[in-house]
Amino acid sequence: MATAAAPTSVPVPVTILTGFLGSGKTTLLNRILTERHGERIAIIENEFGEAGIDNEILLREEGEQIIEMNNGCICCTVRGDLVRILGELASRRASGALRFDRVVIETTGLADPAPVAQTFFVDEQIGRDYLLDAIVTLVDARHAPQQLDAHHEAQEQVGFADRILLSKTDLVDEAEVEALRRRLMRMNPRARIGRVDHGRTAVADLLDIRGFNLNAILEVEPAFLTDVEHEHDDDVTSFVYRQRQPMDLRRIEDFLGGMLQVYGPNLLRYKGVLNVAGEDRRIVFQGVHMLMGADNGPRWKAGETRESKIVFIGRDLPRDMLVGGLDLCVAPTRAGPPPQQTAAGA
Repeated sequence: MATAAAPTSVPVPVTILTGFLGSGKTTLLNRILTERHGERIAIIENEFGEAGIDNEILLREEGEQIIEMNNGCICCTVRGDLVRILGELASRRASGALRFDRVVIETTGLADPAPVAQTFFVDEQIGRDYLLDAIVTLVDARHAPQQLDAHHEAQEQVGFADRILLSKTDLVDEAEVEALRRRLMRMNPRARIGRVDHGRTAVADLLDIRGFNLNAILEVEPAFLTDVEHEHDDDVTSFVYRQRQPMDLRRIEDFLGGMLQVYGPNLLRYKGVLNVAGEDRRIVFQGVHMLMGADNGPRWKAGETRESKIVFIGRDLPRDMLVGGLDLCVAPTRAGPPPQQTAAGA
């Protein structure tokens, strides 16, 4: 194991690039490596098998660092290797032996992104040296309908995404693209959806998304409540909880902590803005499976309607229990009508 590096003054941002087999991740990586964006990027890629081939396909620019991890899936058998590699990179960067501004981790097409994301929260040294910026998921527009029907991993990758990029849209007509976009929005309404054309997309769609940064000015997007009132057959679903009355943060943490003990594995992502009693700021909170945290957001503006909004994304969500339990987390008042909430979702 490498000696732990002294934390850098500014943590290195990390992007997790995921997507099902054949979605175009390597093509996109080549685009990132050859784009003149002025960034020095370290690439960590993962493949099944003893000898991967992506390392030979990737186009190297001077100064780029590409580390390959084989013999397993990055989300399980080689997770210890990921911690080790990140630690070694941080040590070499701190000593001046390496220069890089950010890290991109490419998972295998069969990976569940959750354990990769959790690495940055459960390992203290990694959490000091790195900042998980976002999970970017590529979706193959030509094959996604079948992949989402047949493969649990494809649904997981969509459910965890902070940004979704549709590839191979030139192989289908616009009606099919729109149907897929609507399906993805039902599964994960918090992820903005863009397109990538043979690896070509705006670098802004990939870097500095701040999807995992609790200190960023985060809002629940209006699209959360768009096009969610109908049925579909995907295992991964979502719904939004809304509450106008001020809430008690301690009650919310206690309630969700108990729910996570039972349903944590099925709660892929949950994220929201809370109107907490006695606070003049929004409280931004989010979680991945059984890990959750909260931080101060921007101040409420004078005359602004204060409302708590939380989106839940997961499998077999206990919606009624979540809604009922959160209703009980409304801050107590001396008098007044019972709390009114709404939940939208599929």
